[in-house]
Amino acid sequence: MKYIKQIFWIFLFALAGEALSLLIPIAIPGSVIGMVLLFFALHFGWLKMEKVADVGSFLTDNMAIFFVPAGVGLMAHLDILASIWGRLLFIIVISLIAVLTLVGTIVQHAKNKAEKSVSVKEVEENV
Repeated sequence: MKYIKQIFWIFLFALAGEALSLLIPIAIPGSVIGMVLLFFALHFGWLKMEKVADVGSFLTDNMAIFFVPAGVGLMAHLDILASIWGRLLFIIVISLIAVLTLVGTIVQHAKNKAEKSVSVKEVEENV
């Protein structure tokens, strides 16, 4: 019964996400909206972690199985992908460069900020 209740909560947020996805004019998948809603519910304590912990852990431990339908879909439409592979490769390379640049910049900024605060503390301790 405990697992059924936990599945109920997860499905409830998924359903709410799907409903919101139909209502709002922005093209965001309902599953993503549902996950964001579940995150906020857990973060703000509206839903206790114990109510979804076991099923959530099971789902994240077996996440690879959720990629099977997407992989099968890609294989089923391989002819379409073959006709646009050059553009896809270009987009993947540009996206990779953009993400690496952004992450590197953010990490460097955070590292500099942390080092600066450590050096300020050392100066304050020596004074």
